[in-house]
Amino acid sequence: MKPEVKEKIQHYINGQFVSGVNGETFVNLNPFTNEKINTVSEGTKEDINLAAKAAKEAFKQGPWGKMKQGKRLQFIYKIAELIDRDIEEIALLESYDTGLPIAQTRKMVGRSADNFRFYAEMVKNRMSGEAYHVDDEFMNYTIQKPVGVAGLITPWNAPFMLETWKIAPALATGNTVILKPAEWSPLTANKLAELIHEAGLPTGVFNVVHGFGETAGASLVAHPDVQLISFTGETKTGSEIMRNGAASLKRFSMELGGKSPIIVFDDCEMERAIDACVWGIFSFNGERCTANSRLFVQETIKEEFVSRLKERVENIIVGDPSDPDTEVGPLIHKDHYENVKRYLKIAQEEGAEIYSQPLSESHKKGNFVAPTLLLNVKNDMTVAQEEIFGPVLSVLTFKDEEEVIAYANDINYGLAGYVWTNDMKKGLRVANSVEAGMLWLNSQNVRDLRIPFGGSKNSGIGREGGHYAFEFYTEMKVVHVALADHHIQQFGKKKQKLQTEANH
Repeated sequence: MKPEVKEKIQHYINGQFVSGVNGETFVNLNPFTNEKINTVSEGTKEDINLAAKAAKEAFKQGPWGKMKQGKRLQFIYKIAELIDRDIEEIALLESYDTGLPIAQTRKMVGRSADNFRFYAEMVKNRMSGEAYHVDDEFMNYTIQKPVGVAGLITPWNAPFMLETWKIAPALATGNTVILKPAEWSPLTANKLAELIHEAGLPTGVFNVVHGFGETAGASLVAHPDVQLISFTGETKTGSEIMRNGAASLKRFSMELGGKSPIIVFDDCEMERAIDACVWGIFSFNGERCTANSRLFVQETIKEEFVSRLKERVENIIVGDPSDPDTEVGPLIHKDHYENVKRYLKIAQEEGAEIYSQPLSESHKKGNFVAPTLLLNVKNDMTVAQEEIFGPVLSVLTFKDEEEVIAYANDINYGLAGYVWTNDMKKGLRVANSVEAGMLWLNSQNVRDLRIPFGGSKNSGIGREGGHYAFEFYTEMKVVHVALADHHIQQFGKKKQKLQTEANH
């Protein structure tokens, strides 16, 4: 099924859909066929300047900065309603643009509406200050104020959901927004701009500038009027963004790469562990930051576990992302496809055995990489240490608890981890010992919007999600109030007193 799309996608700046200042465009391709979908306005420094001016004015002079919280949150609820209304269209656009299976994009779009409702409720009920009394002399209280203009740079692997993940708390807390979506997935960012426009937000509150990271993204990061930068993407890019924004002392939130372990002990519920392992690496076409891309399976069950994994891999449905039965679709772009294939070549050169489902002639037009197991992998191999970001699982073995903890932590990343065992004491010990921001014990990657999301080491800085997002999207202000005439030092009065006494 092919959705209706515009021939040209424009920026959304100051309440209007506009072409870029220089008039340049780039081509957006369909990953299933590598045919042209449409063209997209290419953002430049000048476009970012216009968006930043609009966002700053909306915050400082416009109604958004002065708006009562209740009225502001009505807009947030309205956006959620509009997403719900258009779930099917958005899901189809997302699948068409990214190659993600339609059955998975439908669920992601539903979660996107939840993001807006959740943050409307969270701001209403949890964005509250604290008060402290000091004897009968002082009361000190805190309030949380929006920071200003938020620059949000989002990835292409789950674009609509991850855009709303950042936009919802930014707007709900009272900031204005400039979104720079990934250049490989512009369709749903444009649709979101249309929905927010329909919701009637004041002009300049929400802006979208399409384009490339090295131009539009870099200009957004460097702009002096943009105080917040929230970025999800590669670790290397995140490091560059922080360097470029350091001069203006911006506030950063970084959700970066991952190479997350799934640790399977021999006392696990094997069928459920296999379900979780297969879903965790092959869903979203393997293009997910929290994917369990390193499997550590205990030696005593290796043969049985790997045998059953192979059977699953052989039977995963690979095909047209618009088919509701498809489980794995094409990778988003030819460049990314070539990079994943490069890692498969490296795996072979390093001595790993490659086991994958054979693909048919019908897959040759698209960016298809078959669901793949890399067997006989050692922990120091490139494919065990670097993020591949595709449907590729590195399989390693371990003897005991101590050894697997050492293996799991012997890496630069620390985003997520998964542990499977029926010994809860052992499971908790391992979960506490693995160096990662998020651990799941006997569970697949189930998210709770109330909890923090983020990683350690090279996987990121800061936490978003729940009320933890307030630490990033708001400024904490303290007001000190005197309740009595407390003692104040009287500099300058001592000499005056002595002179008065001397004159008498």
